[in-house]
Amino acid sequence: MQKALDDQFKHTDYPHQAVALITQIIVDANDPAFKNSTKPIGPFYTFNEMQKQKIYHPEYSYKQDAGRGYRQVVSSPKPVKIINAPVIDTLLKSKFVPIAAGGGGIPVVIKDNNLQGVAGVIDKDFSAAKLAEDIQADELVILTTVDNAYVNYNQPDQAPIGKVKVDQLKKYLEAGQFAAGSMKPKIEAVINFVEKTGNTAIITSLRNASKLDDGVGTIVYN
Repeated sequence: MQKALDDQFKHTDYPHQAVALITQIIVDANDPAFKNSTKPIGPFYTFNEMQKQKIYHPEYSYKQDAGRGYRQVVSSPKPVKIINAPVIDTLLKSKFVPIAAGGGGIPVVIKDNNLQGVAGVIDKDFSAAKLAEDIQADELVILTTVDNAYVNYNQPDQAPIGKVKVDQLKKYLEAGQFAAGSMKPKIEAVINFVEKTGNTAIITSLRNASKLDDGVGTIVYN
């Protein structure tokens, strides 16, 4: 991504470069997610291979992943604070383009006044929303594979959600309109951002990234 951005900057008047930043994110050591491992990581194993892995790592948890084999699963805690937010803010103000919170960022907890890494995968949508909040971004944009979020998705009466107030979007969420592990975390992330900052959030496709001023996508506002 850094190379692709820098290659594009060569064809513009933009004076600086992209910067990839390893991003540490504080999570709550008492987050209930630590008691329920859900995020699959690493390679697939057969049942016998998985049993051998448990001999070497009895502390690991494994679950079957969509019939394709077994994978280690870890917790998915919510982000509390982006430690590197001041650095990212400084890079932006200096006209660099930071690439941050990749993969959701690195989860850490505070223990004895020090940072300690923990096993887990933070949802990238929640990390993006928290980062946007911590650097006081004017707008949060989440790019995905569809042009809009939808009600009644994949049903005969499917309908795109255009400009929508955050309270109405919360009603759709509570009605179970969004699939877990797919659109649901994106919806939850934009709701958090809009409620905490009062600013606008957009969910749309990558192909619409150059058309954000044209009113494309699902636009969420207070």
